[in-house]
Amino acid sequence: MEDRQSLDRVSRIQSDWRRERPDLDVSPQGVIGRLHRLAVRLTEELCVVYDRYGLTEGEFDVLCALRRAGAPYERAPGELAVHTMVTTGAMTKRIDRLERAGLVSRRRSLRDQRARIVALTEAGRELIDQAFTDHMRNEHRLLEHLDPAEAASLETLLKAWLSRMDLPRTTDGA
Repeated sequence: MEDRQSLDRVSRIQSDWRRERPDLDVSPQGVIGRLHRLAVRLTEELCVVYDRYGLTEGEFDVLCALRRAGAPYERAPGELAVHTMVTTGAMTKRIDRLERAGLVSRRRSLRDQRARIVALTEAGRELIDQAFTDHMRNEHRLLEHLDPAEAASLETLLKAWLSRMDLPRTTDGA
């Protein structure tokens, strides 16, 4: 029997399940449970920086996607949705808020008058440059809990796992 005081939260949950359901293999919780807890903690830590600039996580993502586009820092709303992995409906709300704040502007596309283009304003570019600098400083701080070799190994593992999870599923149930 494991000493419950020396176990982390996930290990305690696994121990309880092993006792209550010895017929099930609960070992995946060791990875999934810890990744889930870590994701929640990381999101909390990252949002501190977004809040400092009056941004939500989603708004930060939109401004970053526009800044990464390069000069003139603009994209169509559908393209922004792809670059930020959100629906076009959610994108519209984010763009509306950023436009009211003076961080982005919208105009008709020169190629297709029915289409819209979203662009960073000068204020938006200045804000995202400052916020992204602080964001990267924060991410470096968070990774200080790992040595460089651990961080590199973790990145390799997560990249491999994510690429396999992103593969299209076959229709035959495999």
